[in-house]
Amino acid sequence: MQTACHLRPFFYCRDRSRYVEPGAFSKSNPIVSSRRLDRRLALTGGPQFFKFYIPLQQTRSLVLANTDDGHPSASLCEEETTNTNHTPTQEPEKLFSKWSPPRYLWKGLSVFVLTGQVIIRTLKGKVHWRNTLQQLERVGPKSVGVCLLTSAFVGMAFTIQFVREFTRLGLNRSIGGVLALAFSRELSPVITAIVIAGRIGSAFAAELGTMQISEQTDTLRVLGANPVDYLVTPRVIATCIALPILTLMCFTLGLASSALLADGVYGISINIILDSAQRALKSWDIISAMIKSQVFGLIISTVSCAWGVTTLDGAKGVGESTTSAVVISLVGIFIADFALSCCFFQGAGDSLKNCV
Repeated sequence: MQTACHLRPFFYCRDRSRYVEPGAFSKSNPIVSSRRLDRRLALTGGPQFFKFYIPLQQTRSLVLANTDDGHPSASLCEEETTNTNHTPTQEPEKLFSKWSPPRYLWKGLSVFVLTGQVIIRTLKGKVHWRNTLQQLERVGPKSVGVCLLTSAFVGMAFTIQFVREFTRLGLNRSIGGVLALAFSRELSPVITAIVIAGRIGSAFAAELGTMQISEQTDTLRVLGANPVDYLVTPRVIATCIALPILTLMCFTLGLASSALLADGVYGISINIILDSAQRALKSWDIISAMIKSQVFGLIISTVSCAWGVTTLDGAKGVGESTTSAVVISLVGIFIADFALSCCFFQGAGDSLKNCV
């Protein structure tokens, strides 16, 4: 499109009583200054005409297809007249016209949106079960080793602290109960969730971020598949199923390693440790650990997937999304652990009264 500015002659005549043909201005200069104009008017008594150019309207040339012969035809459309003073026109700015929400804000909102979509799609039965089984194998069996190893050493470290202090107080029969309550209520769910967030959450964010950057998610939409059903929902379901099982296994191994360390180093019998743990534990302690694990799994999977599918800025954005996903998942785990502990365990407890 080309924009053309048309000019038309403007005639100035000092003596308006006489009429002169428009061609009379051809011998004079088109543009003269005010002093030169006054001199000429003073010397010559006859009428003189001067030609000035003023801008008219600004038009835009559009090319439209002619339906008769197939050749394009040009047309002109008038626009608003140009500003003769050449001063820029300033339009009043609207409120929040240049404001854009921070990236972390709309990423945080995408977590809730994605969680709602996963719940709705799961209730409707639109789940890719083959992909779910693959993710379940990845989250569960392939993560057992690192989870059990971490839980065993954390259990032995806590055993050293408890045994040293409780032995001086003569409370050897309470060591097993304290360890069992600590592992079932707090340590096993939180430790397992931290390991899964570092190993699986980072992988989810990196994979989905790479797929988003390389436009593979758009390819799924073109093929008629919903990315939430194929990518997000299987990962969320697999994490929520595998994490409680891993927590139960970590609790068992952590308590066993604590009993072996207490028997081998400090001379406290394994039977005393296990009997004290059996007296202190209740069924609600195990159930609360399972509930916490499912909530932690939901937080890890949804945050990681949301940060992955909202990745921008190429390879650099993938790294930033992976790091942010792990950090936000850990913060969410600690906040959820505090909230659930306040809900599940209120008031004075009496779990250790049978262990003394």
